[in-house]
Amino acid sequence: MMEFHWRIRQITQENPGLMDALLKIFGEVFSDLEAYIRNRPCTDYIQQLLGSGYFIALVALKDEQVIGGLAAYELRKFEQERSEIYIYDLAVLEAHRRQGIATALIQELKNIAVDRGAYTIFVQADTGPEDEAAIALYSRLGSKENVLHFDIPVRSRTTAP
Repeated sequence: MMEFHWRIRQITQENPGLMDALLKIFGEVFSDLEAYIRNRPCTDYIQQLLGSGYFIALVALKDEQVIGGLAAYELRKFEQERSEIYIYDLAVLEAHRRQGIATALIQELKNIAVDRGAYTIFVQADTGPEDEAAIALYSRLGSKENVLHFDIPVRSRTTAP
């Protein structure tokens, strides 16, 4: 039996300081410190987000240091009384990869999804070489759909034609 030297923990309003560490991990892994570190939200915003009921944040801890984590959103559906979970970000520090941490984070998210009555978890991955490991992981855990993703910019209030 494999022994793990890390554990998975959900970030809650009782431990919001873990969000700072998770943001740092995302900034480092995604090479985007500007987005994740320099413009961090204030403590009140983080507290509200963690208490919202629709935001889920998990971290992998080794010796109480954050080495990976994920951020996800529960999307309540309108056509049926159910929800789905969207993994927005998932990252593990390079030195700790290939140890099952990302899989364990997703497994814990699956447990949370079951508790919330969600029917699926979904995630998007880019098709570039930097996401090959993520695509391999997601392919082992689920089925692939070919979809297009569009970013629609929001700059100012518009009126319908």
